[in-house]
Amino acid sequence: MNQEIISRAGEIVAQNTGESGYCALALIDLDGYPTASTISAAKADGIKWLTFCTGLGSPKVDRIKKCNRASVCFNSAEYNITLAGTIEILTAPDVKKEMWYGGLTNHFSGPDDPNYCVLKFKTESYNLLVDWQEVRGTL
Repeated sequence: MNQEIISRAGEIVAQNTGESGYCALALIDLDGYPTASTISAAKADGIKWLTFCTGLGSPKVDRIKKCNRASVCFNSAEYNITLAGTIEILTAPDVKKEMWYGGLTNHFSGPDDPNYCVLKFKTESYNLLVDWQEVRGTL
């Protein structure tokens, strides 16, 4: 049963990835307080990892440099998928091109824009409420 719920959570994450989807990304701010912001996930591998695109000058980047612990939450009336783990800042050109999607043209000149970067979140633990069943665990 747990594997079924984990798989279903991965499907929900995939449906909410890209230009039309969004989730909440929580980080620790520079004063040590938790902060959450809405952001689109660029790509995901089930609940194992997700990527986000942002600017190197973003407050998110400053927060990650200070503390790389993070949480991601996808929720609606039908589900709540909360993931906790670590996040890193990636600037490799091949990664930036792979994660690029059309909606980013509102913020960056293209995947080669020097201000554009990718944030990669890796799940360490999860709390899933899917199809009215709750599962908690670690990856």
